[in-house]
Amino acid sequence: MNFLSIFLEAAPGAGGGASSLIMLVAIIAIFYFFMIRPQQKKQKEVNEFRKALKKGDKVLTVGGIYGIIAEVKETTVLLDVSNGVLIKVDKAGLVKDNSDVAAAQAN
Repeated sequence: MNFLSIFLEAAPGAGGGASSLIMLVAIIAIFYFFMIRPQQKKQKEVNEFRKALKKGDKVLTVGGIYGIIAEVKETTVLLDVSNGVLIKVDKAGLVKDNSDVAAAQAN
């Protein structure tokens, strides 16, 4: 006995099964459009950001370190965090581009 047959048997009356099924489909659709789809969209944007990294970009790491990209490799980047101080960071550890923040602070 599967979940759907148990769900339909629990519904009262002859028309109860159809309305319960419609409600179940509606709940799944709402769950998809409000939770799953936005998360997929955000993940796609993050992946595009990481693929577009280039030398000179100002970035922020997951650990809160601000730096300027000195070199980009396949899975890692070399960050200049202070005058000549370089650290190697995995691309997955970069969360956002801070070029717009630095420009706003300069004004």
